[in-house]
Formats: sequence, C-alpha cells, structure tokens
Amino acid sequence: MNSAIIETKTDKIFKAINYTFLLLAMVIVLYPLIYIISASVSDPSAVNSGEMWLLPKGFTLAGYELIFQNDLIWKGYLNTIFYTVLGTSINLLFTLPAAYALSRKDLVGRNIFMGIFVFTMFFGGGLIPSYLLIKSLGLIDTIWAMVLPNAVAVWNLIVARVFFQVTIPKELEEAAEIDGCTNMKLFIKVILPLSTPIIAVMALFYGVGHWNGYFNALIYLSDKELYPLQLVLREILVLQSMTADMAGGAISGSVAEAQNSKAELAQIIKYGVMIVSTLPIIIVYPFLQRYFVKGVMIGSVKG
Repeated sequence: MNSAIIETKTDKIFKAINYTFLLLAMVIVLYPLIYIISASVSDPSAVNSGEMWLLPKGFTLAGYELIFQNDLIWKGYLNTIFYTVLGTSINLLFTLPAAYALSRKDLVGRNIFMGIFVFTMFFGGGLIPSYLLIKSLGLIDTIWAMVLPNAVAVWNLIVARVFFQVTIPKELEEAAEIDGCTNMKLFIKVILPLSTPIIAVMALFYGVGHWNGYFNALIYLSDKELYPLQLVLREILVLQSMTADMAGGAISGSVAEAQNSKAELAQIIKYGVMIVSTLPIIIVYPFLQRYFVKGVMIGSVKG
C-alpha cells in the first residue's frame, strides 16, 4: 500500500515560500561574514574603492602581519581571555548557588528575594551612581572593574532557577538528606553533576558577554595595559575613521597620499581584527551546542 503523502498545490506554494525565505535569510547572514573574511585578505585599495564586494581581490596577508606584530593587540587578546575566564568563573560561582537556593521551596522568603532580583531588571541607578560606586570601592583601573559589576545577570538567574525546579527530582534531594547530606554537600556532589546543560548554557552566555564587552572598560579603565581586545578594536576603528577624514580634507600632495595609504591599510587591519577576535567563540560554540539547546529549552519551559 502506497503511504506517500500527496502534496497539494497549496502545500507546494507554502514550501516554495519557506525555501525562498530561508535562502534569503542565509544570504543575509552569510554575505557579511564572507565579505569580512575576503576584505581581510584583499588589496587595501580594492577594498577602499569598493571593487571587492564578495571574493578577495589582490590577495595579501599584510593586515594579519601587522596585527600579529602589534603588541597592544596581543596584550588586549590576553586581557580579554583573562577577563572572560575569571569573569565567567565568578558568574557561575554566584549564579548557580543562588538559582538553586531560590528553586528550593523550603527557603524562607524566596519570593521576596526573587522579587528584589527582578526589580533590578527594570530599575537601575544609572551610569553616574554606578561609576561613583565603583570609584568608592577603589576598582577604577583594576581588573575587578571588568568582572565584579556584572557578577549576576538576573535573566540567567531565572533561567537557571527554572532548570533546577523542572529537572532535579525532589525525591533525589530528600533521599540525599536522609543519607545525611548537608545542603552544601548536596549541591556540590549531587546537583551540579546533574546540571551540565545549564552550566554550559550559563558559561556560554556569560563568556560571550565578557568576550564582546567593552563598555565597562571604556568607562572604568584608562590604563592601556588593561584594555580588552574589543576596546583595542574600537581604537583601531576610530583611528581609521580619523585618518580617512584627514586624507579627504585639506591635506594635499605626498602627505595626503601617505594618509590615504594608512587609511586603506587600517581598513584591512579592521577586518582582520574582527576575524581574530571572533575565532575563539566560533571554535568553542560547537562543543557546547548540544548542551546549549537542551539547557535553554528546559530552563525556559515555565517561569
């Protein structure tokens, strides 16, 4: 008996629209990525004039050579790795125990605590009070200004709390307590080993935030030795823009040509730094993807 499903004309039209939409979405997502990769290895003049619009033209690695020779970029890279590892560790250290405690029904006043946390999602003191607080704590121009102000993200706390409520059987907790487990021992030896998906999700959320973060550094850091990679990249972009403006202004002759050459070179350096700065996240994500999907789905089933 033939059990093949016969598609109607409406089904075919619907499928065609879906494929068209998906193809368009793929082009929109892929084009900027391909363009950045191509621009980073193309002749600077071809990039600056607009001749290169998709595939590389005039292949060169001059931009990457300058990037790897720049001590400030390497220092920023190391700083960003350090901030990401330290910051994510602090985030997990505070978020997971707090989320588990708030998921326990025997925690007195847990709804009040949760309400206070949620309140901070909608109302904040603003930039000036935050800066004055960091300054009064003596954190200006220190690594702690990069990792302590955002130690707990309330949204991540809520997702982790829901995960513990939905996933961890109450019978397991009761059995561990009957066996003499303290709350701390229960959390470390029983709960955490069962929470790999949400740990991976939280690590990815926080890690990407630290890796891409530059605003705290812009506000709290003035020592270039402490700059993260994203702030170094920002300075390169600003320098490139200023150089281009100078080249297009009242400067003429050999000076204008030299400035224009610097502007063109800054273009491919900019694209090269974009590639270098995103590589670690692209490499790490596939290893966390299977945990990521499971953790997010379970952690967002109910509030």
